[in-house]
Amino acid sequence: MIHVEHAVKRFGGFAALDGASLSVPAGSVYGLVGPNGAGKSTLIRCLTGIYRQDEGTVTIDGQPVWENQALKARTAAIPDDWFYFNQATIRDMCRFYRGFYPAFSMERYEKLKEVFEIDEKRSLRRLSKGMQKQAAFWLTLSCMPDCLILDEPVDGLDPVMRRQVWSLVLGDVAQRGMTVLVSSHNLRELEDVCDHVGILDHGKVLLERSLAQLQDNMVKLQVVFKDGGGVPEGLPVLHTSAVGRIHTLIMRTSAEEAQNLLAAYEPMLVDAVPLTLEEIFIYELGGANYAVKDIVL
Repeated sequence: MIHVEHAVKRFGGFAALDGASLSVPAGSVYGLVGPNGAGKSTLIRCLTGIYRQDEGTVTIDGQPVWENQALKARTAAIPDDWFYFNQATIRDMCRFYRGFYPAFSMERYEKLKEVFEIDEKRSLRRLSKGMQKQAAFWLTLSCMPDCLILDEPVDGLDPVMRRQVWSLVLGDVAQRGMTVLVSSHNLRELEDVCDHVGILDHGKVLLERSLAQLQDNMVKLQVVFKDGGGVPEGLPVLHTSAVGRIHTLIMRTSAEEAQNLLAAYEPMLVDAVPLTLEEIFIYELGGANYAVKDIVL
């Protein structure tokens, strides 16, 4: 559905995108993660037609995004800083959206009014940040898009509304086959909703896999070696830490292969622990060098 091939976007002498490539399958929820300044917002602006890439291709459903009005009528986005006219109400923005999205459903708009419970005649600039984000989802989901692009989508929403919004989005994925690309720093939340993940750093996509594949290709093990010994040399360990006799090892391999490697050292205890997306993110971006550092003053 979404394909980016060797995309480059420069600003002066700085390459915000430096050969980025990714592929988002139709009907999937794809999480785009990366550190600050990695190029996520630039990539999203290329996907929404705000920027034109200097090199490479950016396509949705096989069509180039730039200056493609018909494609943009099927693609909706909620940026981190959502735009609305200064004096507009939700109803005013509803009329505005209907002019751009032929599939806009007034029936759905009225149904979502019961979900968000915001006065549609109230000025948007007088709403809180969280209520403005609710209004953005109300209007955007009423557009019935085939492709939805989200940048920090639930920032400012309370926990109940976060769950409500994700329920609506995932419902559209399941029922209509909508494709979603979401960029967020909330990796714990992405872990619950995404089936594919791409890690972007310094303008390049370092890797992209299904979430299941990511978790299968890296493992965390808690190990106790004989006689309280340390970690043997030669093991493919990305990071190690210890509390007492228990060593925690991060290894880039499957749990089964890691346990087979450790068996040669006859450990007293080997226990595989599931890795979170946040841990995968940290160690794929450079292991211990990217982890939180202790600074002594």
